[in-house]
Amino acid sequence: MTFQQIQKLLSLTQYAPEEEQNEIANLIAKTAAFQADNSDSHLEPDGSVRFTQKEISKMPKTFKKEFRTDGCTAHVRKRRSGKHNWNYEIRYRRNGYDIQVSANSLDEAKRKFIDRLSVAEKAVNKASDAAIPSTFTDFADYFFENFYKRKVAASALRVALNQFKNHLQPCFGNMQLKKITPKNCQILLDKLEADGKGKTAEDLFTILNLIFKAAVKHGLIPNNPMDMVFHQKHEREHGKALTKAEERLLLEKTADTPYQLMFAIALYTGLRPNEYKTARIEDNFIVANNSKRKNGKTELKKIPVTPMLKPYLEDITELYFTRLEQIRNKFNKILPGHRLYGLRTTFYTRCMECGVAEAAIKKFVGHNLGGLADTYADLSDEFLLTEGRKLDYTYDNI
Repeated sequence: MTFQQIQKLLSLTQYAPEEEQNEIANLIAKTAAFQADNSDSHLEPDGSVRFTQKEISKMPKTFKKEFRTDGCTAHVRKRRSGKHNWNYEIRYRRNGYDIQVSANSLDEAKRKFIDRLSVAEKAVNKASDAAIPSTFTDFADYFFENFYKRKVAASALRVALNQFKNHLQPCFGNMQLKKITPKNCQILLDKLEADGKGKTAEDLFTILNLIFKAAVKHGLIPNNPMDMVFHQKHEREHGKALTKAEERLLLEKTADTPYQLMFAIALYTGLRPNEYKTARIEDNFIVANNSKRKNGKTELKKIPVTPMLKPYLEDITELYFTRLEQIRNKFNKILPGHRLYGLRTTFYTRCMECGVAEAAIKKFVGHNLGGLADTYADLSDEFLLTEGRKLDYTYDNI
């Protein structure tokens, strides 16, 4: 209550009875005394203190946003220090920080607190900088180990690591990240394009972009050099579908060998080659890991045992696949004009020709259903089995 407010209140009560005037005077005196002892305008009822915008502007960057945007406060303990003085203790425990200061006035305590914030931030940044490597090879190792492997399948991680070892590490080695320029990256990709390795160049662009994005977020470099690098997009070759005559030839040429079952599984389930080894039999389904992982999580896909596949599974309880390289070599000897991935293309094609519902086909091959269906559709096993039974055709008259 200000002096002017007290004067105005007294003027309004001058015509009141003397007894009431005395009560009002006593109340005013007590209020003034209380304000004298509790004149800290920035103290909250819960014992916390809020900082003014001017005070927040003096804070280090880490805390400035927190105190301004999140309305963050610090706890204050106010204690008597002698008969007429107070002692203020400000304590902040949040995000791993434990900061405590004290002073004989709130303003002084706040000033000390802000100074201590700067010291704490520098200590944390120093420890953080020491933990995160700043050379290309070391940071790339850190990136693959702590981030990339959580988002992709093991097979995709192996491919990325091989490309890193064969192309990126020899090129950039132990260069400081901040010294790698867009020109350095462009020269590497242009050379690969000139050597006819366009797909490799495209893959390396993606890997480099992810590595440098992570470096920017860690504060190691101000900008991503890949933002200024041009690369040519290349169509991925999935392999064309086999004709029915070629399907029959593949299965006949591998009759009475373990390869026949391997090719039958691949041909009648549409699995990706890197998913073969995860395949297993569960009731009336072939179940395998979907190599296209989402958010680092392994998802399963279920493909019904179709009429085309069922004859090859008689008396079979476990599936076995040899090394992928051996499977690919065997396939290339029989059908040199095709790619092993073409068996997946063939499966998709035959499903469409036999009238299998599109949603079921996408479910079989591990694709997204699209739109809201990815969130809300939960296709039943009965529906998948019914659609799977439609995949039934013959090789007669070929």
